[in-house]
Amino acid sequence: MPRRHLRMTGPADTPLRAALSALRTELGIPADFPAGVLAEAADAARKPALSGHEDATDLPFLTIDPPASTDLDQAMHLERRPQGYRVHYAIADVAAFVRPGGALDAEAHRRVNTLYFPDGRVPLHPASLSEGAASLLPGETRPAVLWEIDLDAEGRTVSTRVRRALVRSRARLDYAGVQRQIDNGTAETSLALLKDIGTLREKQETVRGGISLDVPEQEIIERAGTYGLAYRAPLPADGWNAQISLLTGMAAARLMKESGTGILRTLPVAPDGAVARLRRSAEALHIDWPHHVPYAQVVRSLDPRRTSHAAFLQECTTLLRGAGYTVFENGELPTPAVHAAVADLYTHCTAPLRRLVDRYACELCLAAAADREPPEWALTALPALPKEMAEGTRRANTVERECVDLVEAALLKDRVGAVFEAYVVDVKEQDPTTGTVHIDDPAIVARVEGGTAALPLGRRLRVRLTQADPGSSKVLFAPA
Repeated sequence: MPRRHLRMTGPADTPLRAALSALRTELGIPADFPAGVLAEAADAARKPALSGHEDATDLPFLTIDPPASTDLDQAMHLERRPQGYRVHYAIADVAAFVRPGGALDAEAHRRVNTLYFPDGRVPLHPASLSEGAASLLPGETRPAVLWEIDLDAEGRTVSTRVRRALVRSRARLDYAGVQRQIDNGTAETSLALLKDIGTLREKQETVRGGISLDVPEQEIIERAGTYGLAYRAPLPADGWNAQISLLTGMAAARLMKESGTGILRTLPVAPDGAVARLRRSAEALHIDWPHHVPYAQVVRSLDPRRTSHAAFLQECTTLLRGAGYTVFENGELPTPAVHAAVADLYTHCTAPLRRLVDRYACELCLAAAADREPPEWALTALPALPKEMAEGTRRANTVERECVDLVEAALLKDRVGAVFEAYVVDVKEQDPTTGTVHIDDPAIVARVEGGTAALPLGRRLRVRLTQADPGSSKVLFAPA
């Protein structure tokens, strides 16, 4: 599910980078790995635990990631079959490198997931693994958890197989390059099929009532000592690629269900109050949402390249609050079992280099596919995983929120007292003089307070910037 992505370009010695470094210290984000963890990772990189890995190096896999990425979790190879399609999806076999109960394992449980800052990331695993021996880098033979999912001509799943294998990626591609190759007809057969399969899976998503949010990435641009924000709207290729990951997560959840033991990514249906709030935001941003039209249909109609639509897509992520991880055993599924946005059983299993739970989900699926009991180390850790992942998610959300606040404060710090055009997108029930506004230019969302009259929900409002302090990471407006 999407998060608010912020990416920074420009020199390494800007004041904003210094503020982001201070923020990491303030939040207690680990900077380096302990020496024992680094030593264990280096040893594992030299001698991974290879057991029963079939040779699948004949399949010409490729990876699709942002241009600078080196922690490559997934590689794919797509085929057309007589009655449909076959998806080969290789996931980095992190369990081949992490010894249960060792220093590396303990550190991964402490970190839980990779944390993303605008100027870099704080990884889950040391670089010798995440960007080296475990990463599905081109030209390198790597251990992987290899999914083989057959689809019919309409994109529906027919069969699933998963096993350990050795794979070799032939190419590292980025989204823009993939889109360009597919659009101009130069993509080789496997890559060209990404559009066909991705489009079919998007149609299947619509049929089952699911929804994917194409939330734009915001790029922080530094020019002559000042900052700006620019949106990068996701390309169709981003969505097609995401559909392959979603397909695998649903296949994994079904395997777990059949075996009776697993861990699901769940999300309850959004309460009426959250949907009503989102309708108010739609009105404020002039998004057409007739009362008889479902939320998912509205989202599919949006163009993330338009600023107001991009802002609304960001507001839509509030309906994803409440997502969590739920363990089940003895065949008794939790309530709710379904992820409301996916509209199906679903689990996280495709990003083990960046997310702790995926290593365990992969292991449970391998056991289920082989009709054997999962390893004891996986079963022992299972009950504690939901709480660990919840804490890791909370920390990631804090990082995201503080980074957004800091960037916006840096962007506006020299404009205190200036007046801006805005929309009132939310008003506090307890205090109608306090709420949230969406600023047209720059495209930010911030708190407004200090007026004497109730804020006009869903209406335009001129607001004056009263505070923009990168030191406190806070931006505040008042009615002008």
